[in-house]
Amino acid sequence: MKLFTSRAALALMIVCFPVARADDWPQFRGPNSTGISPGTAPLPVSFSATENVRWSANAGDGAGGAVVAAGRLFVSGMTGPETASLFAFDAATGKKLWQRDWPTGTLAEITKPNSHASTTPAADADRVYFYLSTLGLHAVDARTGRDVWHQKLPTPFFVFKWGPGVSPVLYRDMVLLGQDDDLYPSLQAFDKKTGKLRWKDDRLDMAVNYTHPVACTAGGRTDLVLGGTGMLIGYDPDTGKRRWWAKSLLRNLKTTPVCQDGVVYISVQSGGIANQWLASVDQWSTGNKDGKVTKAEIQAFVGAVPVPEIFYRRTFDRGDLNKDGVLEGRELDVAFLHPDNFAGADFQSLGEKAASEAILAVRTGGEGDVTATHVLWKHPTKHTDHIVSPLVSNGRMFLVKGGGINTVFETKSGKPARPPQRLGTPSDYFASPVLGDGKIYVAGESGVVLVVKDHPEYEVLAQNDIGEAIVGTPAIADGKLFIRTRTKVLAIGVPKQ
Repeated sequence: MKLFTSRAALALMIVCFPVARADDWPQFRGPNSTGISPGTAPLPVSFSATENVRWSANAGDGAGGAVVAAGRLFVSGMTGPETASLFAFDAATGKKLWQRDWPTGTLAEITKPNSHASTTPAADADRVYFYLSTLGLHAVDARTGRDVWHQKLPTPFFVFKWGPGVSPVLYRDMVLLGQDDDLYPSLQAFDKKTGKLRWKDDRLDMAVNYTHPVACTAGGRTDLVLGGTGMLIGYDPDTGKRRWWAKSLLRNLKTTPVCQDGVVYISVQSGGIANQWLASVDQWSTGNKDGKVTKAEIQAFVGAVPVPEIFYRRTFDRGDLNKDGVLEGRELDVAFLHPDNFAGADFQSLGEKAASEAILAVRTGGEGDVTATHVLWKHPTKHTDHIVSPLVSNGRMFLVKGGGINTVFETKSGKPARPPQRLGTPSDYFASPVLGDGKIYVAGESGVVLVVKDHPEYEVLAQNDIGEAIVGTPAIADGKLFIRTRTKVLAIGVPKQ
């Protein structure tokens, strides 16, 4: 591990960055992962890779976004084939404050456009919390980059090679990490100061998910709400116990819900479990396309890394009902869905194929199974995205999917607020929209950032080409838009007077 800083820089940081600020962007999608900045400073409309750029800096290859706390910007990146780095910059000037480098060891194969630096750090005025699959969870001093504590966590395993993608989030005096992989799905809460494990929920009833817990208050009680396979779950933040659940979701959840006024809004897109395994493992170049899945096909699909035996014991062996060494038909659902959680089963066999894309609203609170009492509305739609999270503002739910198709729904009813429209030129989208100063910023993998007015008409104010692919969600803080491209981070402001 390497640390780059200086005594002079250290003294300056201690003096100049004392406390967090009201408009900080401390984690993925900002405060409570809403994508909405509480700041009131004017934000830019027109910009490019050079126009209205206050500063830019190299940050290695990365798919996670940047965060800003107490005047410092933090972002991670891969700076070598097996080297992960965490950078700290002065958010106002772009001056590099420090850099941490860690050797990662051997990394599993992942599919594009993901990066092994796929997660967004979390930060407050005192510490930065950084997660990487083979390193676990690190907390370092925000001023100096020096170690505070470290939790070595099990390295996640993903059959489908999607790789890691969840980020640590902050709640009160805790750091939360929800990681639903194919081996060790869990939600864990760590003490921010010491790293001590406060509580853990082993989510063995979950398949692979990429979503983040959000705090939601209703009736004077706050729940930590986390989606997953088939279910939305409300946790007691003090104990990690499941207070309630709504069996209303699909097989995978890769979007992060938004909580507003005690209601959680979710957009989902996912196929049935059997369809996913057949389309991936059996239909892939290593499969024989016979509608069946064997252990040999799974290993060939995964590649050189041996599939852990515990994965087969928990899944394949459970589903192989006739013990013939082959999974087919209903056996695929039994194998890859927990017997207590069949809500995400094969939608085609259940006659619910139309529900594989949906939006829904769930009122938080209650106890036990609240599916029948707290799901306010759920509507199938053809225009959700499986990665891009929704933006909820002014009574409307704003969605963007691949190709640039934009849909808007009324949050009260879930009904369309206007017909689907294409925003700008077609592009793949992985970054989620963010909002500040009445403007929605929608960053495409093409490198074009759309600026859209937060108004029922959603007028496109500008299309700004940054010149490099964008996968990470932008951040808004201190009157600037911070964009993490594949190799850089840029700070963009309004034109100088």
